[in-house]
Amino acid sequence: MPSRDDSLRANLEAAGISASITDKALAIDAIVQTWRRQVQKRELGRMALRELDLPIDLPKLDVLIAIWAPSNEFGRDDTETMVSTVATRLGIDPSRASRLVSDLIAQGFVARAVSQQDARRTVVTLTPAGEAIVESVRTIKYMVMGEFLSDWTEEEIATFLPLFERFAVWAGKAEATNAGRLHPEIEKLSAALKKKLK
Repeated sequence: MPSRDDSLRANLEAAGISASITDKALAIDAIVQTWRRQVQKRELGRMALRELDLPIDLPKLDVLIAIWAPSNEFGRDDTETMVSTVATRLGIDPSRASRLVSDLIAQGFVARAVSQQDARRTVVTLTPAGEAIVESVRTIKYMVMGEFLSDWTEEEIATFLPLFERFAVWAGKAEATNAGRLHPEIEKLSAALKKKLK
């Protein structure tokens, strides 16, 4: 019986990608899509806010964490944090970042200060209450994750981490590396699709 993915397999084979790799890519993508839907719900973050009875929502929590700037998420960054820095770290519009920061200032979780590097600039910092929120939420997150990973062997974690990191950057690297090589196949797909949509 024909599969819905037969034409996909044929197109990928024409592009030089074996049926075996296609099947593995389909299996990986199914796992990633299920995981993406779960992550988008942000159940762990919602649970932490609920359990701690915090008067903020997830976007404000994101801003607090972006100001705190944990190095495991944002890399080593010793620069002062401005509203534009928050927008960049979170990949959101600067005006949205500004509104969220203003709300958090009004709630007493963030404070504005004058930059020590350039007195013309305004920076944002967490108040002690803001720091306490970030530290508590991150503690819950890593307690839950730590509990889950406790069943994994050292070897499983050592194998998973570098492979997961390598896979996590595939979209950006794949676009840059393969766009030229796959361009003729992509053009064929585009032409065939245009005919079907007429």
